[in-house]
Amino acid sequence: MVHKIQNVVIAGAGIMGASIARLFASFQYRVTLYDISREALDKSRELIFADNEQGTGMAKEALAEGKGGKVRENIVFSSDKECFGQADFVIEAIVEKMEIKHRFFEEISRLVPERAVLTSNTSGLSLTEIAKAVHLPERFCGMHWLNPPHICPLIEVIKGQRTRQETADIVFDVARDIRRYPVRLQKEVPGFLINRFQFAILREAMALAEEGVASREDIDNVFKYGLGLRYACLGPFEIADLGGLDTFYHIADYLFRDLSDAKEVHRMLANLYRKGDFGVKSGKGFYDYGNGRDRAVIHKRDMDFQKVSKCLYGEL
Repeated sequence: MVHKIQNVVIAGAGIMGASIARLFASFQYRVTLYDISREALDKSRELIFADNEQGTGMAKEALAEGKGGKVRENIVFSSDKECFGQADFVIEAIVEKMEIKHRFFEEISRLVPERAVLTSNTSGLSLTEIAKAVHLPERFCGMHWLNPPHICPLIEVIKGQRTRQETADIVFDVARDIRRYPVRLQKEVPGFLINRFQFAILREAMALAEEGVASREDIDNVFKYGLGLRYACLGPFEIADLGGLDTFYHIADYLFRDLSDAKEVHRMLANLYRKGDFGVKSGKGFYDYGNGRDRAVIHKRDMDFQKVSKCLYGEL
């Protein structure tokens, strides 16, 4: 175990927390999955130990069974906060609200040993702001996982203003130890890296759809059958180098001024939000997910992600 980290406590027994717990347990870490809700813990136990591939079940092939002992023996489920007393490494994956995270870390950071590393899986909240509630904030760091974390190998490691370099290095090394691909952010920016890219793309996609340039389906197909393949193998700087920086310079010279630079939430997204159309979770969003299509879409996503992951990265 890197840096003598053996006991990992994951707070939040939702899909993210359960998936992360299963992953660590498969690499022989002693894992406690904590949640204040016994119902959430029961659901996560079902999800983690499901042997089927239905819905969001965690299939054996996706979780690399046998890489470090028996998963069942390495996970315990708890609603007792005393479990944090033996933690070497904490991953917070609770509700994405600042006041709730503040209450959590204000209490938990005083229950864990002073040597323990504390991390948050927040996908956008300020780590520097969260750290204001943390006792000894220099041991607190961002550790942003992608959904589903048992398949998507990228982890963003983000330093807040008070995070010491040693803490960020430990988080990076732990991610490598469970065969993820961590990237470092040396300074905090809103949205980190993933969401800045993701929302820049979504902003342009919505602008093009509203202008009638192409349908939502065809815009999605551009990514699935064109850019997706390209960006699965190369980053934007590598693509530019391979395409020729002279070509990219001339395209940028005329194209940048025509790209969407909207500073408010696009009305296409705002209208769906106001109607309560939240996507798969509500049964309708940009597309309709009724009549069981929601489960089918999630299942297909996970299976496709696994195929691509195995093809490009082998056994993680």
